[in-house]
Amino acid sequence: MSTSAFFIPSVNLMGAGCLRQAIDAMRDHGFRRALIVTDPGLVKSGLAGKVAGMLGEADIEPVIFDGVHPNPSCANVNAGLALLKEKRCDVVVSLGGGSPHDCAKGIALVAVNGGKIQDYEGVDKSARPQLPLVAINTTAGTASEMTRFCIITDESRHIKMAIVDKHTTPMLSVNDPETMAGMPPSLTAATGMDALTHAVEAYVSTIATPITDACALKAMELIAGFLRRAVANGQDMEAREQMAYAQFLAGMAFNNASLGYVHAMAHQLGGFYDLPHGVCNAVLLPHVQAYNAETAGARLADVARALGEASASSDAAIAAISRLAADVGIPAGLAQLGVKEKDIPLLAANALNDACGLTNPRKASHAEVCAIFRAAL
Repeated sequence: MSTSAFFIPSVNLMGAGCLRQAIDAMRDHGFRRALIVTDPGLVKSGLAGKVAGMLGEADIEPVIFDGVHPNPSCANVNAGLALLKEKRCDVVVSLGGGSPHDCAKGIALVAVNGGKIQDYEGVDKSARPQLPLVAINTTAGTASEMTRFCIITDESRHIKMAIVDKHTTPMLSVNDPETMAGMPPSLTAATGMDALTHAVEAYVSTIATPITDACALKAMELIAGFLRRAVANGQDMEAREQMAYAQFLAGMAFNNASLGYVHAMAHQLGGFYDLPHGVCNAVLLPHVQAYNAETAGARLADVARALGEASASSDAAIAAISRLAADVGIPAGLAQLGVKEKDIPLLAANALNDACGLTNPRKASHAEVCAIFRAAL
């Protein structure tokens, strides 16, 4: 029997109103100045200002950095790091979805370990824990608020770097569904399908355990039951809360069982074309699982059951995934996103070098990854 490890933040707050508890916990830790890493949309919505005000009331001086792009880049990390050093912040607060969380992880990691963010591409490259990070989630999909994964775009190479490091795990994660009510339907759909991808890829992973299996299957069940509702009505707080639990469970699964070719391929699309990560995952997911079915057929039959299918088979699982994606408005193919057939050989080559593909249940050649990309066009 091989050993396994289970990574998760030491404290994880869930449920309506838990944002206030998080601010109180930060005050109790004695933090004095917080860098809030967020995006322009959350500043415009007023949520960043609300969090800054709550921090101020707790005698923690807020410093807002809103320069995070949808696919956070090395330049974003460098700019945030410069502001953190200038203002001498002693804690980082990420506010948003995967983009602010990942950018904040990069800032906090380099702040302590030095060098540049590119130095940490790969698995466990850092020597010391990052600066304390409190991750306040506003979406229900990426689970970056509680994982050791940090995905940063290297603009010079046009790729997304996968940084998988135990030292990037936040000290505190916050999932308050009240902060998610403003998500538009398209973002709700994309992040929800991202969560489903996490759950499915973790379940078919070669390093899955009974713990990750339990988390992944329950996440699939909740997503099948509540994603359509959350997309149809953003003010449906039961759906919002259940999707928050679903994406967190999926995060628990993939944070420890890792991911597969869906993410390895989606990272290349995001880095090359600057496309939305969740949408790329949603389009690729059924095609990669069709490839995996030869090796992981029994596992995909379990996926079908978790998604509520009467027929337990890999074909039923793939059909259920495709139907859910269509129901929530995901594009039918990569061509609709601007992906070009001529770029596929390069995208495939880069995907095979992505750390996320290491635990895929069926190993692919370059030609086979090209074929999956083409099937998804």
